[in-house]
Amino acid sequence: MSATAAAHWPEALAALRAQLGGVLVEMVDEVDSSNSALLRRARAGSLPPTLLIARRQSAARGRMGRAWVAEPDGALTFSLALPLVGRDWSGLSLAVGLALAEALHPAIRIKWPNDLHIGTRKLAGILIETASSGGGGESAPRCAVIGIGINLRAPAAGSAAAAALAASGAQPAWLEDLLPGESAPAVLARCAAPLTAAVRAFERAGFAPLLARYAARDALAGRTLTCSDGTTGCACGVAPDGALRLRTPHGIAEIRSGAVSVRPAPATPPAQP
Repeated sequence: MSATAAAHWPEALAALRAQLGGVLVEMVDEVDSSNSALLRRARAGSLPPTLLIARRQSAARGRMGRAWVAEPDGALTFSLALPLVGRDWSGLSLAVGLALAEALHPAIRIKWPNDLHIGTRKLAGILIETASSGGGGESAPRCAVIGIGINLRAPAAGSAAAAALAASGAQPAWLEDLLPGESAPAVLARCAAPLTAAVRAFERAGFAPLLARYAARDALAGRTLTCSDGTTGCACGVAPDGALRLRTPHGIAEIRSGAVSVRPAPATPPAQP
């Protein structure tokens, strides 16, 4: 851990414990995955509201099982576990992304369904998983485990993280470009309380009240997209439940799962005479 980050973490953790009343705040030097660690606790018994910060994750995961690699102190990685009542969590990842973007910088946009971007480059990813947190039927709370990975600064040349990025072909964005010199503790201090408040507000009201605010941060609006199911169209916002809306030749299609790529639609073969 860098000397600067090490000096700031104790103060930051104390402040977080005061701000997030009722949330257990922990930090570990290394874990396989902060999401996996909290899911194991939930499955073993009752898991209280918990914020787990990991300096390094040896088996960090992104959406659809993708690996996520970062250099220690080059990224901020943490998971927030909160019990949520309700069967419909549609739009939760968008509510989380909006809370993070608004807390961090006006230039950050949200790429449906769970990434933050600066321009066309990915700054952060969100992975939401769930586990049972006790009996009681459908009305009982389930535990939402929300994993966040934010790229802070580019890895050092020649490092394992730099090699992994080069091999993947990824072109990530770095928060340092917007907030020069901001340490991991300072970044977490910006977003932990707004994130926790946003998840609790979502439990009460869902995603619909956030539509206008989301539209101001929508990275895909007006762009031609192709979805993993082959649907192609022009992005025209999201529905009240968080579904991606595409304007297609057959009308408005609503996409609720799967990946999207930003690219021109496939060329239509010329009509045969």
